[in-house]
Amino acid sequence: MKKVIVSVINDLSTDQRVHKVCTSLHNMGFDVTLVGRRQRKSLPLAKRDYKTKRMFLLFEKGPLFYAEFQKRLFFYLLFHKADAIVSNDLDTLLPNYLTSKLKGSELVYDSHELFCEVPELQTNPTKKNIWKHIERWIFPKLKNIFTVNDSIAKIYSDEYKVDVKVVRNIPLLANQNKLKEISKQELGIPLDKKIIVLQGAGINIDRGAEEAVQAMKFVNNAVLLIIGSGDVIEVLKQMVLDLKLSDKVIFIGKVPFEKLLQYTHHADLGLTLDKDTNINYRYSLPNKLFDYIHAGVPVLASNLVEIKKIIIDHSIGDCIDNHTPNHIADKINHIINDEEKILLWKKNCKIAAAKLNWEIEEQELISVYSKFL
Repeated sequence: MKKVIVSVINDLSTDQRVHKVCTSLHNMGFDVTLVGRRQRKSLPLAKRDYKTKRMFLLFEKGPLFYAEFQKRLFFYLLFHKADAIVSNDLDTLLPNYLTSKLKGSELVYDSHELFCEVPELQTNPTKKNIWKHIERWIFPKLKNIFTVNDSIAKIYSDEYKVDVKVVRNIPLLANQNKLKEISKQELGIPLDKKIIVLQGAGINIDRGAEEAVQAMKFVNNAVLLIIGSGDVIEVLKQMVLDLKLSDKVIFIGKVPFEKLLQYTHHADLGLTLDKDTNINYRYSLPNKLFDYIHAGVPVLASNLVEIKKIIIDHSIGDCIDNHTPNHIADKINHIINDEEKILLWKKNCKIAAAKLNWEIEEQELISVYSKFL
């Protein structure tokens, strides 16, 4: 069997895109190993069809963390046989590129975002310049590149004059078909209120979470579930206390993907409210959007290019005009009180899921990796 090593800097337990890619490669007949990291608070990793390696690092953030990760990943790749190696995002690209040159392995690059435009780098020009230098050095030399939507693909193609293929991060249709429903009562969700959900592994600044919480002051007969982790979670918890919204906002925390599906399945409305504060967010296509669609949950979203296109094309929700809490609350109240519209959008979500699923999306991926068999 041809061997493939896939690497990502994330905690393996929550990265569904990488898991889907590894599963697709396994199903194609590759011997797959996924390399990532294990943090002190990492969730247990469920058994998978492919091999995994979680590196425990001394540092969990900052320059020393990145330096340690790059070194550890480089030596792992150098001393393990692989016919092809797969780099996920710019923070794994350097060790993968160097190894591919030293060993002659095929290299595939999967860019999940416009890495150098993430908000965390905009306030630190030195860090941004380091990552941009790496990107400018390596990107034009790459032959097999994927990214997550058409807008980001065009930006990379225009800048580096290379072919960038699009594979969106869309759930498996089979996930919903296999779902064994857990009741609201078992999940601790109110039985007598509408359920609004905001979920994600990156509930960070400028993603509309603060405004969503503030909007709940003006939303009646509903609760907001915030599921996942991120930089602003503690800020949101304090905001809920200050605004006396403990009966309207419930924090679930980070949960395994299978349990996340259960919460999403019970929602009446899903939120994705990224702000147009940077290029990366402007052209984002959040995973949660497709999770909502597959769960049959209508969406209230930011008026951003890629997100709006999905919502309009499939008629599965609405977009906000601005991020003022009053406006968001008005949109939420209008939607959750219009049962006829909710039923129509739920029906359209099911139709959309039949077209927007990994079983279809992975065909582009298969066409590239087939060359390595």
